[in-house]
Amino acid sequence: MDLLQNLYIGFQTSLSLINLWYAFLGAMLGTLIGVLPGLGPIATIAMLLPSMYSLQPTSALIMLAGIYYGAQYGGSTTAILINVPGEASSVVTALDGYQMARHGRAGAALATAALASFFAGTIGTLVVAAFAPPLTALAFEFGAPEYCALMFLGLVGAVVLASGSLAKALAMVVLGLLLGQINTDVITAVPRFSFGIPELMDGINFVVIAMGVFSFGEIIANLGKPPEHREIFVKKVTGLWPSKQDFHDAAPAALRGTLLGCLLGVLPGAGPMLASFTSYSVEKKMSKTPEAFGKGAIQGVAAPEAANNSGAQTSFIPMLTLGIPTSAVMALMIGAMTIMGIQPGPQVMTTNPGLFWGLITSMWVGNLMLVILNLPLIGIWVKLLTVPYRFLFPAIMAFCAIGVYTLSNNTFDVYCAAAFAVVGFLFNKLGFEPAPLILGFVLGPMMEENLRRALLMARGDWSVFVTRPISATMIVLAVGLMVMITLPAISKKREEVFVDEE
Repeated sequence: MDLLQNLYIGFQTSLSLINLWYAFLGAMLGTLIGVLPGLGPIATIAMLLPSMYSLQPTSALIMLAGIYYGAQYGGSTTAILINVPGEASSVVTALDGYQMARHGRAGAALATAALASFFAGTIGTLVVAAFAPPLTALAFEFGAPEYCALMFLGLVGAVVLASGSLAKALAMVVLGLLLGQINTDVITAVPRFSFGIPELMDGINFVVIAMGVFSFGEIIANLGKPPEHREIFVKKVTGLWPSKQDFHDAAPAALRGTLLGCLLGVLPGAGPMLASFTSYSVEKKMSKTPEAFGKGAIQGVAAPEAANNSGAQTSFIPMLTLGIPTSAVMALMIGAMTIMGIQPGPQVMTTNPGLFWGLITSMWVGNLMLVILNLPLIGIWVKLLTVPYRFLFPAIMAFCAIGVYTLSNNTFDVYCAAAFAVVGFLFNKLGFEPAPLILGFVLGPMMEENLRRALLMARGDWSVFVTRPISATMIVLAVGLMVMITLPAISKKREEVFVDEE
């Protein structure tokens, strides 16, 4: 009864005309920044913070939340159509969504992404409403050793479950780890590997690498082919809606992705992105036809899209109940609450229930708006596939360059993206999959930070990782994966399944 009463309070707040308007504004703006490569929710929310003074707290937070999960929707559009992930969490969606577009099934891929995201968003909102206290308690069980072990397991999984050669996947993860070391040490505040370049003291921006390797690299590779062999577009698109078989294949994947996203979204760090990578790996492992992944498997679209959207919803739990940010976006949300005189933490639920439950119910309202907005636009997005490549690739490069420049308003990031474009082109030619590099780049610094924090807490005693049950379990799983992959029978089976045919 308490839950129903709380939801009633929430819908009373979120369904007011002014809050509906701000939910719509946030959803639209989020979709737009998700579609535009390089301009993510972090930069957008940061730019909007000064304007928060003039808004009511509930309306402001509803709009900022809409921008966040709306960007998860929009990021999948360019990932599917032109292999340019608008958001970090859309990197995995591009693997199969782009292949579906190449085979004339862009409409089915976009519809699947939208419906899976809405389903996951609905479940994620219910989870936030019903299970915030116990899920927050679960997150409390994760200390530095557990987070370090989780990152290690994620990196091992990225190698074991990556397509292509095992050695190439390992090399890409290591390269990602090395690139992640270019920053300022979080403990000693000493710049590392910046070579005296001020712009590198904060590290290389994720968008710079993703844009260079995925979008610029893909464009260069396509320009090196004869016009009839360029794979970014198709001559005919058939079907703007998933078939019955598509629904049959995608529904279980979306459900599993939703559950994974709900769990991983609570954890600090790259919750939605980690959830999308994990769900893709799980689907690939469980599938009876894993060789279809990377070639247009609809499960490879439904699972990560559901995972990143439900993860985006549940990432609000620690922020709302404890005042603990799980990501840069949540940190900005806490900043917005502080600007408006609201102290983030457990007291928000009791002192301002309208804001707390209004924000939660607005997530469902916003997700419904996103489906209503995005499904009719599928035909318009698919029209992009009919544009001649000679017209589109300069526009893509211009948008990407503008997006990269707006990250910090300097040309250094554009030059870095150009350098990674050459690297991405070489990866394409040599058959290296870039996804493990991205995962290594994101998880590496987080794993290092938690490793050092755990050793500081344990006074240098490495046994802290095996004496704590959760971290020990994840380390055993990671080591087990590494041992299994060295067994001849499993290694041979992996080569048959995962190594791409030339």
